[in-house]
Amino acid sequence: MIIIGYSGHGFVVCGIIKAAGKIITGYCDSEEKKYNPFSLVYFGKEDSAAAIAAFQQNDFFISIGDNNIREKVYNKLAQLNLLPAKVIHPSAIIDSSSFIQSNGVMIAAGAIINPLAKIGAGAICNTGSIIEHECVVGDFAHIGPGTILCGNVKVGNCSFVGAGAVVRQGITIGNNAIIGAGAVVVKDVADGTTVVGIPAAVK
Repeated sequence: MIIIGYSGHGFVVCGIIKAAGKIITGYCDSEEKKYNPFSLVYFGKEDSAAAIAAFQQNDFFISIGDNNIREKVYNKLAQLNLLPAKVIHPSAIIDSSSFIQSNGVMIAAGAIINPLAKIGAGAICNTGSIIEHECVVGDFAHIGPGTILCGNVKVGNCSFVGAGAVVRQGITIGNNAIIGAGAVVVKDVADGTTVVGIPAAVK
């Protein structure tokens, strides 16, 4: 497995890959990192000839926390018929009736995906997050550590739900929205809106 993006979020991804019993062979980033805690080989930027050749021979994963950058990298590689694997920590609890896209999804340690939930391509369900029944997490969305999405919540594409936030059942969060850490969301959130606080209000 090769990872694209080798810093804080990438380190979490490395932990998931290792816990799943897979070997990480190298990384891609904008420059070679001086801090290389997992002693990985540097393949250059993700669009370099060496990286493309490596992706053609190995599974890879986009370990970039920023939703929009992750989407751009995903789409650029998809144009070359290169699609990332998904990474799932063995401690995650995933109901068999849920649907998780095959490409680029990260399910971290202790995450719970309950019945009939749907997780889109490139989405992140971070450490200890709870995705309740029939929730929909859009493509390239990021559900932060300890977040709780109650039943039938919809999170739009490229939206970010901060650590420890709680979203009431039936709420719809639009595309490219931001939910602040620890917020309690009791009303729908429009596209591109940032909300914070208890109850969450527009910032």
